[in-house]
Amino acid sequence: MFDSATTQVITPVPPPPPARRRNGRLWLLISGLLTLLLAGTALVVIHPLRQPLPAPAVTRTLPASMVIPGEAPTVPWPRSGQAALSVEGLGSLGTSGGSEPIPIASVAKVMTAYVILTEHPLKRGEHGPKLTVSAAQAAAYPAELARGESLVAVRAGAVFTERQALQAVLLPSANNMARILAAWDAGSIEAFVAKMNDTAAKLGMADTRYTDPSGLDAGSVSTAVDQVILARKAMKLPAFAEIVAQKKATLPVAGTVKNYNSLVGRDGVVGIKTGSTDEAGGCLVFAAVVKVGGRRITIVGAVFGQPGANTPVQLDRVFKATRPLVRTAAAAIVVHPIVRAGDQVATVQGPLGTGTTINAGKDLAVVGWPGMEVRLDVDIPAVPTRLLADAEHGQISAVAGDNAPVGAPLHTGVRLEPPSNWDRIRERR
Repeated sequence: MFDSATTQVITPVPPPPPARRRNGRLWLLISGLLTLLLAGTALVVIHPLRQPLPAPAVTRTLPASMVIPGEAPTVPWPRSGQAALSVEGLGSLGTSGGSEPIPIASVAKVMTAYVILTEHPLKRGEHGPKLTVSAAQAAAYPAELARGESLVAVRAGAVFTERQALQAVLLPSANNMARILAAWDAGSIEAFVAKMNDTAAKLGMADTRYTDPSGLDAGSVSTAVDQVILARKAMKLPAFAEIVAQKKATLPVAGTVKNYNSLVGRDGVVGIKTGSTDEAGGCLVFAAVVKVGGRRITIVGAVFGQPGANTPVQLDRVFKATRPLVRTAAAAIVVHPIVRAGDQVATVQGPLGTGTTINAGKDLAVVGWPGMEVRLDVDIPAVPTRLLADAEHGQISAVAGDNAPVGAPLHTGVRLEPPSNWDRIRERR
């Protein structure tokens, strides 16, 4: 039983008014929305900053090739015979008269000297080993003279240095000394001629065949193009270049002898070799050195088959045909600027619109002639998003004709900076 006097009546707590319940729910909703908003904002802000920046894009503004402006040279080729004209390091200015192998007379002695000097090299000014004229070689002289051959006087027991023997072969064009050198080198003329033909094959002289070391035999045939190949090689031998540039020399027995090539010392001509027979006509392989823009340029050419009743007439005609070729080549060669220091070579587009340029770090020029194509190569490494102003970055190179490439460094223009965080966020909005 309950004592009514002590009984307490528990009255239930009334529920909150409806308005308070609604306010609590509203705050929960607002709090949730704010949380979502803040989270979304954080994602919007942080996500772009976590993404890697795209690499700057490089656009080349220099063409892949260009042509030296102006009219291509017109070469005054001889009316008869064969001719070829080239510029060392640049290439051929052309040929005339076809490509049929023809007799080349004493021009064959260029190969004789080349074989001797490759097997018995001489330094500049060096005389080299000695060779002695045998009794049989000396005894052959009267008969050789009676045949009207080009010779130097010799006698049994006469001693020549290698250089003196080569001077006899290349200046007064001594057939007898060509044969003496051949026997000294190979033991016999036949063995030496085999060396001449082997060497021609190795040099790519496909239309050349030698039958003797002097060129007197009309069976020694070649082309102007092939002999230019050989002349370019021979002129790289110091002793050969020294000898063919001489106007005269002093030899044992014969005394002072003169160079048959009367063009030496004129129009920059520094050699190389004359030739003349009834079958070959007047022949000349020549080299000339000219200066263009402070650079020494070598012109190499050949003129064969110039007509005439005798050697003086044939050589006079070949000299007259050669001089215009040398002058034309010399006048045609120019130094052409490709870019000047500071010229734009490429543009760089950085992320979000930032950018700079890639410019030539110094002047770059090539040697060539009007109408010649120049190939241009631009090597630019990957560009980072931050790059200092005027920093070396890459290389430009140019190739004209057969020349080796010439190059110049590339430098950046204005400083390239990556975009700020704010710019990255704003760009992603």
